[in-house]
Amino acid sequence: MSIEYQKEEIKIFSLSSNPGLAEEIATLSGLELGDCSVKTFSDGEIQINIEESVRGCDTYVIQSTCDPADQHIMEMLIMLDALKRASAKTVNVVIPYYGYARQDRKTKAREPIVAKLIADLIQKAGASRVISLDLHATQAQGFFDLPVDQLAGIPILATYFMDKQFNDVVVVAPDHGSVKRARQFADRLHAPIAILDRRGPRDVDSSQLNVVGDIEGKTAILIDDIVDTGRRITMGAKTLMENGAKEVYATCTHPVLSGIAKQNIDNSPIKELVVTNSIHIPDEKLSEKITQLSVAPLFADAISRVHNQESVSSLFFD
Repeated sequence: MSIEYQKEEIKIFSLSSNPGLAEEIATLSGLELGDCSVKTFSDGEIQINIEESVRGCDTYVIQSTCDPADQHIMEMLIMLDALKRASAKTVNVVIPYYGYARQDRKTKAREPIVAKLIADLIQKAGASRVISLDLHATQAQGFFDLPVDQLAGIPILATYFMDKQFNDVVVVAPDHGSVKRARQFADRLHAPIAILDRRGPRDVDSSQLNVVGDIEGKTAILIDDIVDTGRRITMGAKTLMENGAKEVYATCTHPVLSGIAKQNIDNSPIKELVVTNSIHIPDEKLSEKITQLSVAPLFADAISRVHNQESVSSLFFD
């Protein structure tokens, strides 16, 4: 895919969280990444320099706020401020993975709403628009007083599984909060859904999980938006196998993969975990069971539509 631009009017910059994805987006857009440098002083302070003029340009900064989240957030905020002060026409921030989104509401006394705090910081730093992918909580769009385009990973993930042409499939939600996502995914596969009913904490043992729905003898696909430690999805896979599933696959948009996630996945009955490259996975976290799909074409298309003032709504998934 090659997209026509007035190259002096648009510039795409990458920070340090996911340079591979940024390079792919720029290539698909027919552009080169903008020239900027990111340095960290000995005391941990971050310095960013933009090495070319951005005056009057529509600028796009690509940065996932993944581990180390605080460093990547500060890089992003400093870059946004630098672009604003350098007289960029617009400062669009592309956040494939929006960290802190799981802290989107108060669940107990004196608890902060960090997703809103991060939104406030992004706006204050100078952002004109946010383009993200599968926000953990859709209502987080309302934390911003600027346009937010939330793209969807489900069509990409579903297409991969459709190509496998399984005979008897059931899509499984790992908890009741994931039912809407499971239904969207199942509709694409023309498959029924099942639910793992968990009572108590999210990290309950598989013996405390109940399966709601018919999974016996079927290929089960567990779907979530994030796989963090992998405990929840691997316990779910174990439960499905214990209750008669023929085989279990898993999929998610954001492979956070913290702690012993690789070990949990490797030791689980999951045949394959299909994820996107919204987060760069370092070699030490990669498992032979993980398949990573690119979201670069989706973001390149979104950037093209935003820049050319075309509709972005067709890229959303209801």
